[in-house]
Amino acid sequence: MAQKVNPVPQGFHTLTPHIIVRGAGQAIDFYKKAFGAEEIMRMPGPDGQSVMHAELKIGDSHLMVCDEWPGSDHCVSPAKLKGTAVKLHLYVEDTDAFMQRAEKAGATVTMPAMDAFWGDRYGGLRDPFGHEWGVATHIKDMTPEECTKAGQEWMAQMGGECK
Repeated sequence: MAQKVNPVPQGFHTLTPHIIVRGAGQAIDFYKKAFGAEEIMRMPGPDGQSVMHAELKIGDSHLMVCDEWPGSDHCVSPAKLKGTAVKLHLYVEDTDAFMQRAEKAGATVTMPAMDAFWGDRYGGLRDPFGHEWGVATHIKDMTPEECTKAGQEWMAQMGGECK
Protein backbone atom coordinates (compact mmCIF):
# COMPACT_ATOMS: atom_id res chain seq x y z
CA MET A 1 0.00 0.00 0.00
CA ALA A 2 1.34 3.43 -0.95
CA GLN A 3 2.35 5.75 1.85
CA LYS A 4 0.33 8.98 2.03
CA VAL A 5 2.37 12.01 0.97
CA ASN A 6 2.03 15.25 2.92
CA PRO A 7 0.36 17.82 0.61
CA VAL A 8 2.79 20.51 1.86
CA PRO A 9 6.45 19.49 1.35
CA GLN A 10 8.73 19.26 4.37
CA GLY A 11 10.03 22.69 5.39
CA PHE A 12 7.48 24.66 3.35
CA HIS A 13 4.52 26.72 4.55
CA THR A 14 1.10 26.76 2.89
CA LEU A 15 1.95 30.05 1.15
CA THR A 16 5.25 30.25 -0.70
CA PRO A 17 6.09 33.26 -2.88
CA HIS A 18 7.30 32.48 -6.39
CA ILE A 19 8.90 35.49 -8.06
CA ILE A 20 9.85 36.03 -11.67
CA VAL A 21 13.08 37.89 -12.34
CA ARG A 22 14.98 39.11 -15.37
CA GLY A 23 18.41 37.70 -14.49
CA ALA A 24 17.39 35.08 -11.93
CA GLY A 25 20.96 33.83 -11.48
CA GLN A 26 22.14 37.30 -10.48
CA ALA A 27 19.04 37.74 -8.30
CA ILE A 28 19.83 34.51 -6.44
CA ASP A 29 23.35 35.76 -5.79
CA PHE A 30 21.93 39.10 -4.57
CA TYR A 31 19.43 37.41 -2.20
CA LYS A 32 22.24 35.29 -0.77
CA LYS A 33 24.44 38.34 -0.17
CA ALA A 34 21.77 40.86 0.87
CA PHE A 35 19.22 38.67 2.69
CA GLY A 36 21.35 35.75 3.84
CA ALA A 37 19.35 33.37 1.63
CA GLU A 38 20.37 29.74 1.37
CA GLU A 39 20.16 28.20 -2.11
CA ILE A 40 18.31 24.89 -1.87
CA MET A 41 18.23 23.99 -5.55
CA ARG A 42 18.55 25.47 -9.04
CA MET A 43 17.26 23.95 -12.28
CA PRO A 44 18.68 25.47 -15.47
CA GLY A 45 16.47 26.37 -18.40
CA PRO A 46 16.77 24.73 -21.81
CA ASP A 47 19.53 27.17 -22.84
CA GLY A 48 21.65 26.11 -19.85
CA GLN A 49 21.98 29.75 -18.71
CA SER A 50 18.53 30.81 -17.55
CA VAL A 51 16.90 29.55 -14.36
CA MET A 52 13.77 27.51 -14.98
CA HIS A 53 13.20 27.00 -11.24
CA ALA A 54 15.13 27.66 -8.06
CA GLU A 55 14.33 27.40 -4.39
CA LEU A 56 15.87 29.60 -1.71
CA LYS A 57 15.36 29.66 2.02
CA ILE A 58 15.29 32.97 3.86
CA GLY A 59 14.92 32.46 7.60
CA ASP A 60 12.32 29.72 8.00
CA SER A 61 10.56 30.37 4.67
CA HIS A 62 11.08 29.26 1.10
CA LEU A 63 11.14 31.53 -1.94
CA MET A 64 10.85 30.18 -5.46
CA VAL A 65 12.63 32.11 -8.23
CA CYS A 66 12.68 31.78 -12.01
CA ASP A 67 13.70 33.78 -15.05
CA GLU A 68 11.03 35.45 -17.13
CA TRP A 69 10.20 33.59 -20.34
CA PRO A 70 10.74 35.50 -23.57
CA GLY A 71 7.51 35.92 -25.50
CA SER A 72 5.35 34.94 -22.52
CA ASP A 73 2.53 37.13 -21.23
CA HIS A 74 2.19 35.28 -17.92
CA CYS A 75 5.80 34.77 -16.82
CA VAL A 76 7.11 38.35 -16.75
CA SER A 77 9.32 40.26 -14.35
CA PRO A 78 8.96 43.73 -12.80
CA ALA A 79 11.55 44.87 -15.38
CA LYS A 80 9.12 44.10 -18.20
CA LEU A 81 6.12 45.47 -16.28
CA LYS A 82 8.05 48.58 -15.19
CA GLY A 83 7.09 47.92 -11.57
CA THR A 84 5.26 45.50 -9.34
CA ALA A 85 1.99 45.49 -7.42
CA VAL A 86 3.31 43.00 -4.85
CA LYS A 87 5.39 43.61 -1.74
CA LEU A 88 7.10 40.67 -0.02
CA HIS A 89 7.24 41.00 3.77
CA LEU A 90 10.21 39.73 5.79
CA TYR A 91 10.37 39.47 9.57
CA VAL A 92 13.98 39.68 10.74
CA GLU A 93 15.95 39.96 14.00
CA ASP A 94 17.14 43.53 13.38
CA THR A 95 15.43 45.66 10.73
CA ASP A 96 18.10 48.37 10.69
CA ALA A 97 21.05 45.98 10.31
CA PHE A 98 19.20 43.93 7.69
CA MET A 99 18.36 47.01 5.62
CA GLN A 100 21.94 48.30 5.84
CA ARG A 101 23.28 44.97 4.57
CA ALA A 102 20.73 44.89 1.74
CA GLU A 103 21.50 48.48 0.74
CA LYS A 104 25.25 47.73 0.65
CA ALA A 105 24.47 44.75 -1.60
CA GLY A 106 22.54 46.96 -4.05
CA ALA A 107 18.98 47.36 -2.73
CA THR A 108 17.34 50.79 -2.70
CA VAL A 109 15.71 52.00 0.52
CA THR A 110 12.17 53.06 -0.37
CA MET A 111 11.12 53.75 3.22
CA PRO A 112 13.63 54.31 6.02
CA ALA A 113 13.17 52.10 9.08
CA MET A 114 10.75 53.51 11.64
CA ASP A 115 8.81 52.40 14.69
CA ALA A 116 5.43 51.79 13.03
CA PHE A 117 2.06 52.27 14.70
CA TRP A 118 1.21 48.55 14.36
CA GLY A 119 4.03 47.43 16.66
CA ASP A 120 6.86 46.70 14.23
CA ARG A 121 10.15 48.38 13.41
CA TYR A 122 9.49 48.63 9.67
CA GLY A 123 11.20 49.80 6.48
CA GLY A 124 10.98 49.27 2.74
CA LEU A 125 13.44 48.12 0.06
CA ARG A 126 13.45 47.61 -3.70
CA ASP A 127 15.86 44.98 -4.91
CA PRO A 128 17.90 45.59 -8.10
CA PHE A 129 15.42 43.39 -10.01
CA GLY A 130 12.34 45.50 -9.21
CA HIS A 131 10.78 43.49 -6.38
CA GLU A 132 9.54 45.42 -3.33
CA TRP A 133 10.29 44.16 0.17
CA GLY A 134 8.90 45.20 3.56
CA VAL A 135 11.34 44.47 6.38
CA ALA A 136 10.16 44.29 9.97
CA THR A 137 11.09 43.35 13.51
CA HIS A 138 8.14 42.93 15.84
CA ILE A 139 8.74 45.19 18.86
CA LYS A 140 5.32 45.53 20.55
CA ASP A 141 2.36 43.18 20.93
CA MET A 142 -0.93 44.97 20.28
CA THR A 143 -4.57 43.93 20.26
CA PRO A 144 -6.52 44.57 17.03
CA GLU A 145 -8.32 47.41 18.85
CA GLU A 146 -5.03 49.03 19.94
CA CYS A 147 -3.69 48.73 16.41
CA THR A 148 -6.83 50.30 14.91
CA LYS A 149 -6.72 53.18 17.39
CA ALA A 150 -3.00 53.77 16.76
CA GLY A 151 -3.64 53.68 13.00
CA GLN A 152 -6.40 56.27 13.29
CA GLU A 153 -4.15 58.52 15.40
CA TRP A 154 -1.32 58.14 12.87
CA MET A 155 -3.63 58.97 9.94
CA ALA A 156 -4.89 62.07 11.78
CA GLN A 157 -1.27 63.22 12.30
CA MET A 158 -0.60 62.68 8.59
CA GLY A 159 -3.61 64.84 7.69
CA GLY A 160 -5.75 61.92 6.51
CA GLU A 161 -8.79 60.27 7.90
CA CYS A 162 -9.21 56.58 8.64
CA LYS A 163 -12.80 55.31 8.58
